[in-house]
Amino acid sequence: MKLADLPLKVKVKIPTGREYEQPTGLFINNEFVYPKQKKTFDVISPTNEESITSVYEALEEDVDIAVEAANAAYPRWSTSPPAVRAKVLYKLADLIDENADLLAEIETFDNGKSLMNSKGDVALTAAYFRSCAGWCDKILGNLINTGATHLNYTQRVPLVCGQIIPWNFPILMLSWKLGPVLASGSTTVLKSAESTPLSALYVGKLLVEAGMPKGVVNIISGFGNPAGAAIASHPKLEKVAFTGSTAVGRKIMKAAAESNLKKVTLELGGKSPNIVFNDADIDRTIQNLVMAIFYNSGEVCCAGSRVLIQSGVYDEVLAKFKKAAESIKVGNPFDPETFMGAQASEIQLSKILNYIESGKGQGAKILTGGQRCQGKGFFLQPTIFTDVKDDMKIVKEEIFGPVVSIIKFDTVEEAIALANNTEYGLAAGIHTSNINQAIHVSNKINAGTVWINTYNDFNPMVPFGGFHSSGIGREMGEEVFHEYTQCKAVRIKLSLPGTKL
Repeated sequence: MKLADLPLKVKVKIPTGREYEQPTGLFINNEFVYPKQKKTFDVISPTNEESITSVYEALEEDVDIAVEAANAAYPRWSTSPPAVRAKVLYKLADLIDENADLLAEIETFDNGKSLMNSKGDVALTAAYFRSCAGWCDKILGNLINTGATHLNYTQRVPLVCGQIIPWNFPILMLSWKLGPVLASGSTTVLKSAESTPLSALYVGKLLVEAGMPKGVVNIISGFGNPAGAAIASHPKLEKVAFTGSTAVGRKIMKAAAESNLKKVTLELGGKSPNIVFNDADIDRTIQNLVMAIFYNSGEVCCAGSRVLIQSGVYDEVLAKFKKAAESIKVGNPFDPETFMGAQASEIQLSKILNYIESGKGQGAKILTGGQRCQGKGFFLQPTIFTDVKDDMKIVKEEIFGPVVSIIKFDTVEEAIALANNTEYGLAAGIHTSNINQAIHVSNKINAGTVWINTYNDFNPMVPFGGFHSSGIGREMGEEVFHEYTQCKAVRIKLSLPGTKL
């Protein structure tokens, strides 16, 4: 294909038989436009390993254009009435709901996840945009009392942002980034992951329908280098938000520091412990263990990839967990009965398989799974390792796939020590019927989120983010609006009756 031959919108046929119009250009100033060099790249379906379409690639000069658009939109949008911003967000949420089936199918075709998972992602996306709409008039400053001689107050000032989202939850992570931008009066340039750009571009179309002014949100497709690097180091962006690996997060933070010391939020990797105590409700716990590691094909930053089981129920939990894993339907992600679709890319599948070989090489035993599924597509069996040691690579490093390590423990304090023996601190799970034990252990675990008798259980009002190598800052909840604004303090000397200035 010649570069100039690709239209800015193309017809795409999804395996369900649905045909729709897919934007392929860069979304800048509410239009889909060609990049300066008109370079394209293929978008590959993880299900059949074939090209879905091509999209246009943003380079450094295109990032500059998008940043200029975001800066030009800032004065008007940052001072717009909260009701105006809320109207856009409510309308966008309605449009997400109206297009839910299409968006879920795009997500499954592009990412490989099961349609069951994609539908859940789209529902959460609409819910989060609605939640942010309700925050528009509640991003408040404070009145500060320092005595009668001065009036003091603070206000939250919006920012011009750059945002980089991952490939594992393309549309949901887009909402986690764009929701607070639109609510706070900030503007942004958002880069999608190069392997999953399609739903983000389609949302650009819906943003226009929702009434968003031009330049407020600009969405570009491209690679970490050069486009992501250009965002992280751009002198005209005041904040960068990144979701992805810890290794790349460190590079983002360094680039932000070396450019203009822009504000940074990083939602990074994890190696989350999932602790099962002797008094847990075993059947409910098994469901939670499955959701913790095999949901979204294991491609979840907070996946419960280290399962710690107390010795009194170890054999029972292990047997039931094995049975549950082996009953998971893996395959055609458009089949409504499929729970695990494909891994998102061939690169990711190869990485996971290398970890499985490492585990076997270091002496761990595979209880079930461990093999690539036969046929086309990047499919992998749910995999459970036993006989692991705490210093093994599969226990220490983030695999980002449907692979879990099982560790036995005896005492509560031993469980806490095992849980905290990691550089990460994104999430943790606790399964027990003793509320006192649950609170005690949750207080001792170093993690940004602790789920008790549940897992991967999100709500727009509950903040999410990590400790240590799992990142900086928070998504969702009230806390996220502090990430997308700066605090300005104003102090006024008053002239009181009977006094001189």
